[in-house]
Amino acid sequence: MNKIEIGLNAGKIWHMLYDYGRWNYDELKEQSGMRDRELNAALGWLAREDKIEFFQEGDRLFVSLGVNVYIG
Repeated sequence: MNKIEIGLNAGKIWHMLYDYGRWNYDELKEQSGMRDRELNAALGWLAREDKIEFFQEGDRLFVSLGVNVYIG
């Protein structure tokens, strides 16, 4: 796995979140076809760019696009 592959995976996850809103981690993993390592790297990329938010409900982790509002 390299930066290009991680970036492409991040783009794939971003599009999935854009099209379908909030995802459970396990559903996102299954539908994307990524292994944990690939998915976690892609989510880390998106989190670092402040593009996603994480929600914990009980023992389930959900991911959705973040809302960025800049006033300037």
